[in-house]
Order: sequence, then structure tokens, then C-alpha cells
Amino acid sequence: MSEILKTGNSAFIIDVPFELLETGAVGKKPLIIYLHGYNQNIEYFQKKVNLMLELEAYHLFIQAPYPVYDTKRKRKVSRWGRAWYLYDGEQEQFIRSMEKASEFIEKVIKETTAELDVSRTCLIGYSMGAYLGGYFALSRPDQINDMITIGGRIKTESFESKRQRADHINVLALHGSNDSSVFPEPQKKCVEQLVQDGFKAEFRLVNAGHKLEDIFIRESIDWLSSIGYTES
Repeated sequence: MSEILKTGNSAFIIDVPFELLETGAVGKKPLIIYLHGYNQNIEYFQKKVNLMLELEAYHLFIQAPYPVYDTKRKRKVSRWGRAWYLYDGEQEQFIRSMEKASEFIEKVIKETTAELDVSRTCLIGYSMGAYLGGYFALSRPDQINDMITIGGRIKTESFESKRQRADHINVLALHGSNDSSVFPEPQKKCVEQLVQDGFKAEFRLVNAGHKLEDIFIRESIDWLSSIGYTES
């Protein structure tokens, strides 16, 4: 016969890499934060968005905290993909996990940019990173000026009566017209809601699927250039 004496939870710390790059002349400039997709890492993502380095900015690549086990056993742990949050279909768990990830991102931003002369901040998220990016921006609007989501959805329903405090954020939602992983229509409706709330928000379909292709990056560069970002 056994008796439970105590149960609970204890924190486990894991090292999570980030990389801060600078392009252009030294001095005041924008900060661009990059959130990769599911089962990706910053090494892979930096290669996929390399064209973004044409913009004069600080570029902060943050890796997601949750390792995704390599079932093929062909990659070292440092090259495993990562996930931003834990999702099992239960919405409360989903929000708690995104909040925890957002706290982590906020900490990295503060620690890495404290001595930088930042003029404005843009957050770019792809797929899973786009879901988290939308949550981060709407939950911490004082930290973001511009946001680009690619192949994700901004969960506007999680911020009823609170969205207006973030209506200064410029939003570009890019989506592949042939995306069968994350369907475009739900994101389109979320962007329309943001417009109703007073945001300068745009939903833009491109001729692509869910895969992160150069067309998404070029559309991002063009949009950022149109709102004041400059090429180095």
C-alpha cells in the first residue's frame, strides 16, 4: 500500500540560443525580431529570410524553447527543430503556453537591446511563429510598432475589448493562396476585425502555399520600405 505525500511542479531550465545582427551604418535604426516556424531553428530560418538583411536594422533571431525530437536520429541536438508553445487543442492551455513563450521573448529582447539605439520595432513570424507573434504584439503593444505574419493567424478573439490599445501597430498579414496547412480565410477575417478596430492592417494573398518562399520575404521588404525602413 502506498500513500502520496506530495505532488507539484518544478522548473527545468534549458539554454535557448539567439543571435543579434546589425546591418547598415552604426547608429539609431529599427529592430526586427524573427520568430521561426514549427520544427525549425534560427540557423535554418536565418537562411530562409536572408534577403531581410538588405534592410538597415538590428536583426534579432530567437530560437523557440521546446525541442522537437529528431525521430530519424540524423541531427545533433543543437540542430533539432523547435516549437514555440504546447498545443493539444485545448484553448486555455494554448493561451497559457503562448504567454509563457511571450515572457521568454520579452526577456530576450530586454537583455539584448538594452544598449541599442532602436527607432522602432518590427516583429516577423512565420507559421507557428506568426501565431505567437500576433499574441505577443496584442499582449505587449508597447513593445511593437510593426508586425508581419506569414502563414499564421492573429488570434483576435483572445483580446476582446483589449485590441484598441494596440491599434498603433502597423500589420501586414501575408498568406499563400494555395496554403492547405493554415487556410487563408480565418486570417483574412481577423485582419478585417483589426481594421474595424482602427488598425492600419492589410491582408495580402500571394501565389504560394504554406512553404516559406522568397516571394513572402520580398513582399515583406517592400512593405517595410513603404513605411519608412531603408535598405543598407
